[in-house]
Amino acid sequence: MTAGRTLGAGRRGGASPGFARGRRLRSTPAMRRLTAQTRLAPADFVLPVFVKQGITEPQPISSMPGVVQHTQESVRTAAAEAAEAGIGGLMLFGIPADKDPVGSQADAADGVVNVALQQLRADLGDELVLMADLCLCEYTDHGHCGVVTPAGVVDNDPTLDRYAAVAIAQAQAGAHLVAPSGMMDGQVAAIRAGLDSAAFTEVPILAYAAKYASGFYGPFREAAEGAPQFGDRSTYQMDPPNAAEALREVAQDLAEGADAVMVKPALPYLDIVRQVADAVDVPVSAYQVSGEYAMVEAAAERGMLDRRRAILETLTSIRRAGAGTVLTYWAVEAAGWLR
Repeated sequence: MTAGRTLGAGRRGGASPGFARGRRLRSTPAMRRLTAQTRLAPADFVLPVFVKQGITEPQPISSMPGVVQHTQESVRTAAAEAAEAGIGGLMLFGIPADKDPVGSQADAADGVVNVALQQLRADLGDELVLMADLCLCEYTDHGHCGVVTPAGVVDNDPTLDRYAAVAIAQAQAGAHLVAPSGMMDGQVAAIRAGLDSAAFTEVPILAYAAKYASGFYGPFREAAEGAPQFGDRSTYQMDPPNAAEALREVAQDLAEGADAVMVKPALPYLDIVRQVADAVDVPVSAYQVSGEYAMVEAAAERGMLDRRRAILETLTSIRRAGAGTVLTYWAVEAAGWLR
């Protein structure tokens, strides 16, 4: 008798002694915990935080309920709470009071992120991994990720010089790790050379290696106060239909000296996360971006889904796809549930 006939017969008239039943290992919560093939832990999470210059109270972000633009003091409180929750790290983004064509505040000693890094390193030491997003989009008056030509085109190679300067400033301020997100060609090599020349040979680079030109970044524009004319980034961020290209970008970043790589966004690109995780032997992160966060929060607010269940399910799916670390705005809350 074939396996198919045995299965059919078992369903109709009782199972044979060797009949397989997946339900046996799903019978109780304890059994499901015991046999879970993917696990979440607080240390898997990194919390993205926004720090704004010149404000005296945290400012709510309307499109991201529960997320705020921090003051220099409130981010210290948030960081202490994150450390207490046992999460892996923080990723810092800055909103300066003044923006200019070359993003001067990104590498200024008194720049908003660099001051925050100094304070957080003094407060926490090595308790959390302090990560600095390395890009110019929050700092430029045009909102692009690099310097632009008079025609408004992002100029790749002069941007690399700016990235190297920003990396050095962030390392000097106390960043444990820098994370270039601008998707400029050659950015990792330029940053590695800059860090090494400034005697920061031990500071690792987490490359946003496969960052797609996504429609899910919308709420981030509000959070980071990106210039309204930031324009089309499709010439430097990846094209959503392309998968094999992601592996080429990852390979290039690793060849240039990246210590770990990231895929961004996460949920619409789980296939990419899986392919990257299978292809490399370095840590792989995935960024659950602002639009992913906002969708779940909006649906939960309308009673369309169970909020906690949906959050944990999305985080599990990202880990299951192969990401060792998940950047998520729910990092501290989810860590509390898991603990």
